[in-house]
Amino acid sequence: MSKKQKKMLARILIAAALLILLNFVPVTGALRFVCYLVPYFVIGYDILIKAFKGIKNRQPFDESLLMAIATIGAIAIALYDSGDYTEAIAVMLFYQIGEWFQSYAVGKSRRNISELMDIRPDYANIEKDGKLEQVDPDEVEIGSVILIQPGEKVPIDGIVIEGTSTLNTSALTGESLPRDAQEGDEIISGCINMTGVLKIKTTKEFGESTVSKILDLVENASSRKSKSEDFITKFARVYTPAVVYSAIALAILPPLVRMFGMGIPAEWGTWIYRALTFLVISCPCALVISIPLSFFAGIGGASNAGVLVKGSNYLETLSQTKCVVFDKTGTLTQGVFEVNEVHHNEMNREKLLEYAALAESASSHPISKSLQRAYGKEIDRSRVTDIQEISGNGVMAKVDGVNVAAGNSKLMDRLGIKWIDCHQAGTIIHMAVDGIYAGHIVISDIEKPHAKEAIQALKRAGVERTVMLTGDSRKVAEHVAADLGIDEVHAELLPADKVSEVEELLKKNTGKGKLAFVGDGINDAPVLSRADIGIAMGAMGSDAAIEAADIVLMDDDPLKIAKAIKISRKCLRIVYENIWFAIGVKLICLVLGAVGIANMWLAIFADVGVMIIAVLNAIRALFVKKL
Repeated sequence: MSKKQKKMLARILIAAALLILLNFVPVTGALRFVCYLVPYFVIGYDILIKAFKGIKNRQPFDESLLMAIATIGAIAIALYDSGDYTEAIAVMLFYQIGEWFQSYAVGKSRRNISELMDIRPDYANIEKDGKLEQVDPDEVEIGSVILIQPGEKVPIDGIVIEGTSTLNTSALTGESLPRDAQEGDEIISGCINMTGVLKIKTTKEFGESTVSKILDLVENASSRKSKSEDFITKFARVYTPAVVYSAIALAILPPLVRMFGMGIPAEWGTWIYRALTFLVISCPCALVISIPLSFFAGIGGASNAGVLVKGSNYLETLSQTKCVVFDKTGTLTQGVFEVNEVHHNEMNREKLLEYAALAESASSHPISKSLQRAYGKEIDRSRVTDIQEISGNGVMAKVDGVNVAAGNSKLMDRLGIKWIDCHQAGTIIHMAVDGIYAGHIVISDIEKPHAKEAIQALKRAGVERTVMLTGDSRKVAEHVAADLGIDEVHAELLPADKVSEVEELLKKNTGKGKLAFVGDGINDAPVLSRADIGIAMGAMGSDAAIEAADIVLMDDDPLKIAKAIKISRKCLRIVYENIWFAIGVKLICLVLGAVGIANMWLAIFADVGVMIIAVLNAIRALFVKKL
């Protein structure tokens, strides 16, 4: 609880105690009036100040003015008529209880964001003259070596050059399971080093690092309002002055009609009391507070699950998603290639892999790396000569003086070598040794562990159509799509083709809900921007993709997409529940108040009671059950 909340709670308790005490103390006349003013000012002085400032700044129409007019009017009626000031003070007291409750609820939903903000590092350790020196992360240049001790936050993205450790990534990904880090691993800022000492060579400046980008996304999220929030803001601007003028009309017109039109007593006190009750009932607190709070809680709940939403407008769009389009490599698959099969002729498996790994040893392509991993032995580059790389075809080289060709079918055709097609899906590396076809190696990208489960979860969440777009071969794409249960696949696409395909899908999807695109690479940035909602992989995704996306998955787990949709739909459901509940109760009570059935106590329920119920309902958006 903040200092401000503690102070308000103390004021509420003091005012309530004084009000109860005064009901048992027999004071009358002017002394009674003065005694009741004490709890009134204890609980309501800040509301009166706000109302005065609003009038002074020519922006009077807000809930503070409504409360000020209603309570001062009720005190005036009590002074003139019954001498019972309890109602006036009770209105202010319960209003402040509602405000305190709302403040506490906002604080609770903000806690997830605050915990996320705690990932901001205070310093980076740089070794100078054999001593560690703490410097501002902003001062660390790309390529610098920093040292991270156990218990410290990783300040900047980089590659481990020395040491092994376990990292706590829960603040970033929402996952409690620690991750191991060793030499050669890329690690992102915001993680907490738990065990060993790590030396990291930085790959980004602090301003461009993951932690800075996350904080920017979260800090700017509240500036992007949903249509529902914009509606409520505009509604309050029109609604508040309308009810003030309606209350004035209710206080003046009926008595005048009674006096001059009907020739009966005006009963000014009765109609002014009804007008004041009408004002208290009409206070739009439940709507103005609970709707933004619902979205704020939804964004907080999503961030706690490792899903960063850049604004409540994107949360609203996500809730309407009916079609999800995926990139393949790095999104549904790990982007890590492995040798699955080696189909050989007379030459044995190990020898074929050896020739392939040595021939490809000069390349840094992921496929080359996978061949070297499958070979499993140290590469002796001195055994390889006359390396010739043919773009889009493959590699030719001499290994131990033997002519080796490794590449696709185009390379075999170029060399006039008859090749054998493979029935398996994957990237096929055809091999020829001394001009004779020796076999082929099947290399496949590994599917992400939760990819299949993610597609099933999306369908359970009400997504009607899943599509995969990829630059990979049709055979590979169709194999992955069939295995994962994806409805539609488009293969062998260039980056520009992906945008065209999304344009076509958007046309087909018109009036059937929103289209989301999920990607991770630089070439996905245009598509992420074009889709109704762009979702990027945050841990290993490119900066361009994260910048272009509306939602970022911090642990690259596609299963989180269904969870994000579930959170958004729960959030929107709560928003509409609050809107209909608040407006419905207020309309009923306004009619009852205008005809004299509702008194000030019912007005307190219509204002404070409805607000508390709406706020309690709003904070449910923080909690979403597991899929």
